[in-house]
Amino acid sequence: MSQKIAARALRKPAHNSRKAKEDILFEWIVYFILALLSIIIVYPLWFVIIASFSEAKMVISGEVLWRPVHVTLENYAECLKNGDLMIGYRNSLGMLFLGTAVNLVLTILCAYPLSRRDLWGKSGIMLYVTFPMFFSGGMIPTYLLVSKTLHLTNSWWAVILVGGIATYNMIIMRTFFSGSIPYELQEAAQIDGCTPFGILFRIILPLSIPVICVIGLYYGVFLWNSYFQSLVYLTDKNKWPLQLFLRQILVANDVSAVDGGASVDEMARRAMRAETIKYAIVVLASVPMLIIYPFVQRYFVKGVMIGSVKG
Repeated sequence: MSQKIAARALRKPAHNSRKAKEDILFEWIVYFILALLSIIIVYPLWFVIIASFSEAKMVISGEVLWRPVHVTLENYAECLKNGDLMIGYRNSLGMLFLGTAVNLVLTILCAYPLSRRDLWGKSGIMLYVTFPMFFSGGMIPTYLLVSKTLHLTNSWWAVILVGGIATYNMIIMRTFFSGSIPYELQEAAQIDGCTPFGILFRIILPLSIPVICVIGLYYGVFLWNSYFQSLVYLTDKNKWPLQLFLRQILVANDVSAVDGGASVDEMARRAMRAETIKYAIVVLASVPMLIIYPFVQRYFVKGVMIGSVKG
């Protein structure tokens, strides 16, 4: 009997070592797939950066692959020649902070009541809120409402309030309030005499920092990249966001590239420069979001992990 036990004990290390080799092989396959996906995702971003610092001729000829070739700041200098660039940054940052604050306030005030169990007619209200997600009025009725009824044309509020609440973001926040925060906390606070607004500010919001930061980032990215709405509603150049000024720079270079009064060589040089200026414009427009994202990224992980472990 003891000999059989000893034989089993001797066979176990071989089984474990075989299993360990299988695990190692699986891990290497996973690492390879992740590395391949990372290259596919990161390389286009890296190419935009190195192309923005390279000479136009080198980019057009395909010599820029992994590093800048003939490093130059001409592309950025061409963008900075436009004195309105700082005005665009100022307006975009103003829309970003003001608009994100307004969006979060409106979304929270809509999501919190819909997350409570004691709200009368909650199903009907949710139907009313979600219906425009599938059937909206369209651009022309929206423009008439903003310009003729609200008289918000040529104002930042036209851009901010038109997208004041994103229904999808509101549903995410409502689901977080109702699913990740125990309703018993609200009932206990209500028994202690806390008002609904007191419950919101003292219990709900302190426990909802991850989802607030994530939804705030969604709104911020939308406002920072808002181009079409600004083009439609803003006519005063002093209120243009950065994206409209960058578009103006790009269009100006495209027009100069086809200038009939220039020689063939000059037109070719302008066309190449217009092509590489696009990369500099992408980098300039992405810098603020790249700075903000690392500070918010940790809340993405925290938001995913909340509710995954039950004590």
